[in-house]
Amino acid sequence: MDRFELCRALRSAGVPEAYYEIQDCPHGPRTTARYFLEERDGRWVVGVHERGTREVWERFTHEDQACRWLHDRLTDEGPPPVPPTPGETDQLLHGGEGIQRRAREALDRALAEARGQNPEEPRPDGGRAQPPPEG
Repeated sequence: MDRFELCRALRSAGVPEAYYEIQDCPHGPRTTARYFLEERDGRWVVGVHERGTREVWERFTHEDQACRWLHDRLTDEGPPPVPPTPGETDQLLHGGEGIQRRAREALDRALAEARGQNPEEPRPDGGRAQPPPEG
């Protein structure tokens, strides 16, 4: 695979052009962080361009090796998700109430502090904001 075939393969795979910069290949707008592939002194290098700096991750003697390496990085979807265990499912389904309660309490405290009120004072709905739990 050469760099032009790599460009076509990445487009066919639906990888946004903003995610990579390949020497001599046309491109669209780019993100501030992106992979790059270029030839330097007769060797092919791949790495990441971020905040104006290029960090080389790998060096290859052959263009084909560099292209395949970059293609694999940009098209790998990672391992499939692992289904939760019955215990994890139960916790996800029933743990949400506690999460919502703590979020409401944190919001009440933040609003009371923003108003310059004591979080222990009654809320407009008649309840009281509770102090944060210890630990």
